[in-house]
Amino acid sequence: MSPASVPEYLYLTTIGWKTGKPHEIEIWFTELEGRFYLISELGQRAHWVQNVERQSEVSFRVGRRTYRGTGRVVDPQRDPELHARACQLSIQKYGWGEGLVVELR
Repeated sequence: MSPASVPEYLYLTTIGWKTGKPHEIEIWFTELEGRFYLISELGQRAHWVQNVERQSEVSFRVGRRTYRGTGRVVDPQRDPELHARACQLSIQKYGWGEGLVVELR
């Protein structure tokens, strides 16, 4: 895909850890080696991050494609290279890339 045809947003559906109901958010994303990376500027305070931490099974849409998979927080202490690369990709795409990184696969 050319940069102009890359979607700007990913639509993530998590299951609410309190309600058990699906919740969808629109969020910036980057892609690396077939995996998708989201950054939460609120860190673990973001409800969608709390949902992923408690129930890793998610679904998400990018453009016209829908995926089912899992999400996980990328620990910058355990995987500093991946964390830094995801942040750098976000900076290149959006001009911003600071926060908690979540990987979708």
